[in-house]
Amino acid sequence: MKESFWGAMIIVFAVISVGFIYFFQNVTNTDQQNYTLLKETTEAAMYDAIDQAEYNNNGNIKINAEKFIENFVRRYAENANLSNTYVIEIYHISEYPPKVSLMVKSTKSSNATGEIVDFDITNKVDAILETPY
Repeated sequence: MKESFWGAMIIVFAVISVGFIYFFQNVTNTDQQNYTLLKETTEAAMYDAIDQAEYNNNGNIKINAEKFIENFVRRYAENANLSNTYVIEIYHISEYPPKVSLMVKSTKSSNATGEIVDFDITNKVDAILETPY
């Protein structure tokens, strides 16, 4: 009888452990996906926002702020997870030299313990566009 209690306790412990692993893996994957998406989207939007007329006339690499914001929001919305809520905060855009500072906040909800638990995941990027001469 004593051995059967040990067996039942091991099975319960294994189920609880798998639940915790699934829960934390889901939150960690969400954070990594958000950061990678933020970094790649920022770089692509900066390249799309380069002012070609300024580059052709003076040789200066300059970005258009409105075009950057439009491209960033469009690209991020196309690739973001629809089950999360996102808040995009753009702190600073410098057209020349091209650099941006922005932050994306998302909320991840889980009810692994029977209660709804919300995690706020914040990713921040300060990007400077570097191009080879």
